[in-house]
Amino acid sequence: MTKLHQKRFDELSTQLADLESSETQQYDIEVGRNKDLIDYNALLEWKVKVRNLLSRVCGPESQHLQQFEKNEIGYCDTSYDTLLALKAVLVAAKEDFEGGYLSTTRLLVQAEVFDNELEQARELQSNGFTTAAAVIAGVVLETALRELCDRESLSHGRLDKMNADLAKASVFNKLQQKRITALADIRNSAAHGKPTEFSSADVDDMIRDVERFVADHLTTT
Repeated sequence: MTKLHQKRFDELSTQLADLESSETQQYDIEVGRNKDLIDYNALLEWKVKVRNLLSRVCGPESQHLQQFEKNEIGYCDTSYDTLLALKAVLVAAKEDFEGGYLSTTRLLVQAEVFDNELEQARELQSNGFTTAAAVIAGVVLETALRELCDRESLSHGRLDKMNADLAKASVFNKLQQKRITALADIRNSAAHGKPTEFSSADVDDMIRDVERFVADHLTTT
């Protein structure tokens, strides 16, 4: 996902350069001078794309998106001036994204790591390495709980403690807490080399449930 967003930043920066180079001049009789102009439809299309990217990467309430929208409707003498005002926001957002200074960037990276690890668990499971798949899914689950504890300013600890603390903080309900306990039991059995205590179907369900848990509680929009 982060690679996709980086690609989009690069594409919109290239389109920005193309828009700048397409600048034309038109004489304004009222002010008695030429005005620098950009094609309206091309500018509108670019603005929609940038606004969508900023909302996804920086967040709908982010300073970057708010400033972009402010510059979009703010008074500028020409469409070219509007483009330059919006350019400043895109450049700032791109630098913050690439530097890892956006809080959403860390979450995107974390989500991508979870996806990769769960895909590895699925691959192991499909090849008959059920115990290894359960261990990896368990690592993803525990890491996700640690991340949620960080968000709630709760201390890290054993998986069962973090599970109880997060349920007490109403991050998720008692039903979810019980399911996490069951998943932790499978993880523990796998980690201690006790494959007879769970089935292949149990691990299929485990991978699915961990993936759903991550999507419900850690995925950003």
